[in-house]
Amino acid sequence: MNKEKKINLSQDFRDKIDPKSQFVKKNIPGVSKIVAIASAKGGVGKSTICANISVASAKRGLKIGLLDADIYGPSIPDLFNITIKPTADEKNKINPIEAQGVKLMSMGFLIDKNTPMIWRGPMVINAIKSFVNNVNWGELDCLFVDLPPGTGDAILTFAQELDVNSSVIITTPQKLSITDANRGIEMFKKTNIPVLGIIENMSYFLDKNNEKNFPFGKDGVEKLSEEQNIEIIEKIAIDESFDQCSEKGIVFEDLSIDIKEKFIKISEKIFN
Repeated sequence: MNKEKKINLSQDFRDKIDPKSQFVKKNIPGVSKIVAIASAKGGVGKSTICANISVASAKRGLKIGLLDADIYGPSIPDLFNITIKPTADEKNKINPIEAQGVKLMSMGFLIDKNTPMIWRGPMVINAIKSFVNNVNWGELDCLFVDLPPGTGDAILTFAQELDVNSSVIITTPQKLSITDANRGIEMFKKTNIPVLGIIENMSYFLDKNNEKNFPFGKDGVEKLSEEQNIEIIEKIAIDESFDQCSEKGIVFEDLSIDIKEKFIKISEKIFN
């Protein structure tokens, strides 16, 4: 009986395809801190969480930038209801668009809303490098980077190209999301980027009796936190005020008071 040979990624093969020689970690002049917001899975509300943390931080008097690094599916223009194009200076460096006290940059500002980004990896990498090197961020206390889902080219480029200070993982309670969040944590470990903690989004909803209900399950994030020895920063409820903000294209302002307070606390933890 013939035994089938199992194929694995050998270390020799990994060394051959490792792109680390193409990158030199660098700082962005004037930017004090870079924090990556990641999920490793789509559909968990990462961009919404990132936008609200950014505005909450600006509300605290901090100078904040937000870079939408999701080249294929940029969400920041819709979240902030921005339809204008950015300008450039005499050196052709892009001026970020400012909204609600936050400096914003997104591929969505540069293309038509309905235009699909059918780009291969090298083009994505060059676009990301351009956002890093050719945007006038000015003086910032923090640049939040809204990373695309997964652990592919875009995330690897940021991890190797930028001196990222720390990261925050966004997940929902479902088992599949927790599994992908764990992969994201492992990726940051391998790229030597500290993980500040985990935010569980869509954690629960309050019924008419103010009782918590858990439609997507519970305790998964606790197990992940324990196994990885990483703090649970906060749990965010399912709340219709998120949709109200989205419809108006206003981040943070129309959220329910308790959720606003949670985002302020998240910001405080990130900066403390």
